[in-house]
Amino acid sequence: MRARRARHGRRGARAQGRGLLLGASARLAVYVVLLSLSWCAAAASATETDPMRALGLQAPNEAVEAPGFSLSDLNGKQVRFAGFRGKLIFLNFFATWCGPCREEMPGMERLYRAHREKGFMVLAVNLQESAKTIRPFVESLKLSFPTVMDSDGAVTREYGVRALPVSFLIGRDGHILWRAIGGRDWESAQSRQYFAKLVAGMK
Repeated sequence: MRARRARHGRRGARAQGRGLLLGASARLAVYVVLLSLSWCAAAASATETDPMRALGLQAPNEAVEAPGFSLSDLNGKQVRFAGFRGKLIFLNFFATWCGPCREEMPGMERLYRAHREKGFMVLAVNLQESAKTIRPFVESLKLSFPTVMDSDGAVTREYGVRALPVSFLIGRDGHILWRAIGGRDWESAQSRQYFAKLVAGMK
């Protein structure tokens, strides 16, 4: 009887271990998919005057849903990515020590203010810095869009981000439309025109 119970206990432990591994494997699979995706210029027939080409945006060659997450904002409130479903989400990964991050954020702020009433959201994810460090940065740039803290870097890794800044545009259906590696002039005439059409539902 004792031997039988021991065998059952070992089977249960192995099953539980497999469950934990499967959970970790699922998250790893998302990370691997985002890293291994082939990306192309977001406009296949773009010309030199096309804002998509001018901004250097890269679209995935296959549909992939943006990984969900829940992170604390600067006041300790949990912000759930799923809560923005149905909006067009400009997801930006940054750090306060990153020069190009600082340079591009005023343009992001202006885009946010121009289109936030039309279902456009900017969400900034800070990599492994404290609220004490981030808050003066946000205040000096007068940023009003939400900023959350990726304290252990897990979300940044899950999105396959290896350098900063990197931005993703997430469609209203939750799928990644494109990514932009490195800083951008989001205030350029081409950028403003592109986002105005995008928010209006035009291609």
